Amino acid sequence: MSISIDDVKHIAKLARIELREDELEKFRADLNKILGYIEVLKTVNTDGVEPLAQVTGLQNAFREDQSENSGLQKDIVKNAPESERGFIKVKKVF
Repeated sequence: MSISIDDVKHIAKLARIELREDELEKFRADLNKILGYIEVLKTVNTDGVEPLAQVTGLQNAFREDQSENSGLQKDIVKNAPESERGFIKVKKVF
């Protein structure tokens, strides 16, 4: 399979990138090389190979979402120029 200049223009439009006329041929050649490499990868025998989602073996470390009442909130609000009902009062942005 070979990519044409029109294909490159279409891909660029879908990706919302602007390519100059002198860049079209370079990207056409690059995309053809990528597709050629994919064809090589298709020839690799993967029988008996389990699919992988990742190779490092790392797992997410989740923890409960707990708040800590350190007592700092009252001190911080107390030092604010203006506060209301336990919150710092600020000027409107717009």
